[in-house]
Amino acid sequence: MHRLYQPVLEILEASSRDIVLPYYQNLQSHEVDEKTPGDLVTVADKLSEEFISEALTALTPDAKLVGEEAFAADPAVMDQIAEGQVWIVDPIDGTGNYAAGKPPFGILIALAEHNRTVAGWLYDPLTGRICHAVKNGGAFMNGAPIAVPEDHPDRPVAALATGFMTVEQQERLLDDAEPFYQIVDIPRCAAEQYPRLVLGTNHISVFHRTLPWDHAAGILFLNEAGGKCARWDGSSYRPADRKKGLLGASSPKLWDEAAERLGDIFRI
Repeated sequence: MHRLYQPVLEILEASSRDIVLPYYQNLQSHEVDEKTPGDLVTVADKLSEEFISEALTALTPDAKLVGEEAFAADPAVMDQIAEGQVWIVDPIDGTGNYAAGKPPFGILIALAEHNRTVAGWLYDPLTGRICHAVKNGGAFMNGAPIAVPEDHPDRPVAALATGFMTVEQQERLLDDAEPFYQIVDIPRCAAEQYPRLVLGTNHISVFHRTLPWDHAAGILFLNEAGGKCARWDGSSYRPADRKKGLLGASSPKLWDEAAERLGDIFRI
């Protein structure tokens, strides 16, 4: 595991214990706001990011830090990701679920170096599950190595995030997927979706919006576990990229099949 695995886990646990869980199912109406229509932020998101940012800065003073809420306040912070060592933080992933008082939700931290993700942490506050990955070092769940299942059903399970697509793209994707996949609801939480792909609960996932705090940690976790997540053309995800579209799968073979079957949405 990464040399900072334990201190970062302790930061996650502290944020969860002292901020995220005390506000869970206890938010007042004035403590929930919209950054954009349908994109919620709570007081817990802001306090969690402040705490995590301060703790990571104390841990690695020379590293930069980019958080989801800092980006919402100043989009220019995204420009920091491309160079040097950068922490990328989602203080509460799945805020819509969290604000509604229901799971799943999580906390995501990724460490990038020169626009490549080198380590990731995906933490579930309700269960204490910690998923972790190190570039070229493997994937771990609750401290134990983990790999994607070798066997998959004839009709793999697909969770398709279509919310940021055009109506035409949504319709095309669903029409193309229906003959081959069992389509299920998405968890609306990347901190849960990527573990589902690794565990084999889901086998295919499609994302359109690919912001780094949502995806950098999970992509590394899936890839290091033996699955595959990449752009539709097969190129690797880079946190500073502002491209759209990701395809994730529980194996490279499933990824290749899905790319051929579903890739038409990006020709619309």
